[in-house]
Amino acid sequence: MELFPLIAAIILSFIPALIYSWVIYWLDRYEKEPKILLGGVFLWGAIVAAGAAFVVNTVLGVGIYLVSGSEAATEILTSAIVAPLIEESLKGFAVLIVFLIFRREFDSVLDGIVYAGITALGFAATENVLYLYGNAYLEEGWGLLWMLFFLRVIFGAYSHASYTAFTGIGLALARLSNNKLIKIAAPVVGWGIAVFVHSLHNLLAGFVSGLGGLAAIFLIDWFGWLLMAIVILWALSREQKWIKTQLKDEMQNGLLTPDQYHVAGSAWLRSFDRIKALTSGHFRASRRFYHLCTELAYKKHQRSRFGEEKGNTARIRDLRQEISQLAPKVAS
Repeated sequence: MELFPLIAAIILSFIPALIYSWVIYWLDRYEKEPKILLGGVFLWGAIVAAGAAFVVNTVLGVGIYLVSGSEAATEILTSAIVAPLIEESLKGFAVLIVFLIFRREFDSVLDGIVYAGITALGFAATENVLYLYGNAYLEEGWGLLWMLFFLRVIFGAYSHASYTAFTGIGLALARLSNNKLIKIAAPVVGWGIAVFVHSLHNLLAGFVSGLGGLAAIFLIDWFGWLLMAIVILWALSREQKWIKTQLKDEMQNGLLTPDQYHVAGSAWLRSFDRIKALTSGHFRASRRFYHLCTELAYKKHQRSRFGEEKGNTARIRDLRQEISQLAPKVAS
């Protein structure tokens, strides 16, 4: 094992993955998810999902070869069927854990995308190390390593994230619905779409060649990114509507000033407010204040849809009390 190329592969895989994860974190404009949970799902993807997928894919690949006796059949079946099924299941399991155990943190479709995307980026980071070092450097040296770096890490930056995001969307739709059929079907359908698009990518990668083939693969992947961007914009718009609707009576009842109400309902105004708060010495108070305003809006929305749900009313009361204590420190 050559240590320097391995370290280079790790750096070239994990640093971009962390940057891409920060971008997803930044996109969650109104209610940031707990960093400890995001770090947990990233590590799950990088260690648990990637490690287990490597072992299972290898074992099943050997089994397929022993049965078929064909390297070509083994390659196609492993990449187009086995890998998507195993990898999307293992990545999706991290999102499922958050959904089941940390349900209070799973408030919107965007939350599902965030947890799924960051899990997938952790997975992709470890997978990219294996490709850059094992499939590239050990085979043909630095030239192939750099080529795969640009193809997989730069041009294919969010490929895994866009696949697994469908699983996150399915779980989020189940969380936000009162319909029993949707609660059961949405996660299954979301996972099924994740497996399908992942399989389609791998199938194309196995059959096409040349620059035209690469262009076709990346166009499909980038179309998936575009679709996910549209879903994110829709989710942000929906969250903004919840906030404005649920906080309107809080303004009318005097908990929030009109200016605070308008800032709470605008991601851009929140950004400007944080910049202004840096000079006033109230940055932490302001950031906490608007985070609590968002949580209050979400809890009121959830109570209107799902009832008490293990203490929504008590949580709303506590949120109002803390908001009233912070409000004087926040510019209005």
